[in-house]
Amino acid sequence: MSLRVLITTDAVGGVWVYALALARGVVARGDEAELAVLGPAPGFEQSAAAACAGVSIHLTGLPLDWTAQTHEELEDAARALAGLATTRRADLVQLHTPALLGRARWPAPVLAGLHSCVGTWWVAMRGSDPAPEDFSWRMAAVSHGLIAADAVLAPSRAMAAAAHTLYSPLRDIRIVYNGSDAVPVQPGARDGILAAGRLWDEAKNITVLDRAAALMPDVPVSAAGTLAGPHGANITLTNIRWLGALAQAEMRAALASAAIFASPARYEPFGLAVLEAAQAGLALVLSDIPTFRELWDGAAIFLPPEDASAWADTLRRLHAAPDLRTRLGEAASMRATRYSAARFHASMAAEHKRLTQRARHAA
Repeated sequence: MSLRVLITTDAVGGVWVYALALARGVVARGDEAELAVLGPAPGFEQSAAAACAGVSIHLTGLPLDWTAQTHEELEDAARALAGLATTRRADLVQLHTPALLGRARWPAPVLAGLHSCVGTWWVAMRGSDPAPEDFSWRMAAVSHGLIAADAVLAPSRAMAAAAHTLYSPLRDIRIVYNGSDAVPVQPGARDGILAAGRLWDEAKNITVLDRAAALMPDVPVSAAGTLAGPHGANITLTNIRWLGALAQAEMRAALASAAIFASPARYEPFGLAVLEAAQAGLALVLSDIPTFRELWDGAAIFLPPEDASAWADTLRRLHAAPDLRTRLGEAASMRATRYSAARFHASMAAEHKRLTQRARHAA
């Protein structure tokens, strides 16, 4: 008997890429997948990709956990999603954040994905500074969801460890690395440095790369992504060439022509953009944070996140050393095979089977 899996997502960044990849895997194994989109609606290309994969989309109009104005709004969103799961007769619900579990009555087992959260973001960005009130109730929602969900997944051990430190005591958080298939690129004359992601998010730390770019005017530096977030955050780039929010084919072309991929992120639970760059054979220069060490140690160069001079010096030297770039790109490409779509889908299928079988036995 096939399963119907309801997957929540946003259309803003990497969560959409993850959710669509997950849904494709569900469909490929013979089950049904439906996406419940919170926040801004997906664009035309996103919707078309879901339709081509045989995945239904529900535009909920609900706020994201980090854009909801009050705890009550978040609880309303949880109840609405539980109602959608009931209406759609879902056999399993996979939430993209534990904060959406709320106090709702869910009609099926709930698997909560810990792709990121405001609490671990705050610790990474602000250290021991007291969190503001609007962070406190969001963190409380995450804490409740981590306990109340039937299972919790994290995309890296570093993310799980950060959650355990902040929200302990917790039940076991299971680790399933994200995965995607390498898309063949036709590299030409590789040149320049590329960054990508939600550039407006200060955790991506793109301002450090912008300062580094000013110190190496002879090396072209580009960045793909959005400069403004849905909750008003925005950023201005002075020394980096902004490519805009690229469609999939455009991003592949950017990866094919760049020589180095740089990510100075201070907080990153996984980093799908880094994986895509590694699969494209780019040399990786990454911030020295636990997640990147876990995933890419031995296959990248690591630098202190806040040292713009070190970034400029290293990137300039590496850009002038094509043989070293080639070796680093090959190492990154080889490491990326650990995070394949096949492994990801097999792991997720096992998690879904475990939860639904447990629910049937309980019934």
